[in-house]
Amino acid sequence: MVYGQPALAVPVPAVRAQAIVSAAPDLPAGELRLTAPAVDLHDTPWLHLAPVHPLRRAVDLTLETLGIPRPLAARMRVTSTIPVAAGLGSGAAVTVAMVRALSGFLGAPLPPEQVNAIAYEVEKIHHGTPSGIDNTVVTYAKPVYFVRGEPVQTFQVGRPFTLVIADTGVPAPTAQAVADVRQAAEAQPEVYRALFTQIGKIARQARTAIEAGEPARLGALMDVNHALLQDMGVSCPALDRLVAAAKESGAAGAKLSGGGRGGNMIALVPPEAGPEAAEAIAEALRAAGAVRTIVTTIGA
Repeated sequence: MVYGQPALAVPVPAVRAQAIVSAAPDLPAGELRLTAPAVDLHDTPWLHLAPVHPLRRAVDLTLETLGIPRPLAARMRVTSTIPVAAGLGSGAAVTVAMVRALSGFLGAPLPPEQVNAIAYEVEKIHHGTPSGIDNTVVTYAKPVYFVRGEPVQTFQVGRPFTLVIADTGVPAPTAQAVADVRQAAEAQPEVYRALFTQIGKIARQARTAIEAGEPARLGALMDVNHALLQDMGVSCPALDRLVAAAKESGAAGAKLSGGGRGGNMIALVPPEAGPEAAEAIAEALRAAGAVRTIVTTIGA
């Protein structure tokens, strides 16, 4: 969340981004070529990309931070199994992978704080005014309790719990959603202040439940959170349909994830249920229109 309220994010180990850098003695000195099939880049010199291209920006900022004007001749291949524009932090994950791979290749691995700072700058290209939570949770690879402008807090999962993530297939326009919420909050400050306060309270309660190893408490909190996000105008019919399908199939709670207006939703598998419950929820979500589902266990 923004507006001074906390948000929670957890890493999803079932999906990930990867960047591999290798020396390229066949290339001229100082040339780095990028291959990223997901965005149709194939052995492309990094300087041929626009300065605001996220992949070039990640390289530029890494070199700038290291004080290296040109890299050694090398090739970088970037791949990801994370759905794009779906509220799962795909852009942040790719940036973090690139920064770590390139700085490591150059013999000067950057610490998490600098990796996070670079990823945040690249997130501005993706989201306009990002909250900072995607790059933070990806960088630290731990559950994060995040309040914008305050030091990052990571925390432990007291007891593993399982989520089913479902992609609506609708691209999530995060920058537009953020701008619309800001405009609405300026038009109705009291209404939105109350909504933000309630959402912040839910985040604090959810952290307490996760740390205490009481994931059963999360379901009701997720349901209330989704209702509040609907009131804020950041849900959409596809998300609402999947949330309802998850609940009807036995999920303990369900809500949209990320910036809303599309992208993903998450459903909590009842903590005492067996693995068949997760598959039943996933099947129901696919039947309701989800283009893909991911079952992942947090804190395993």
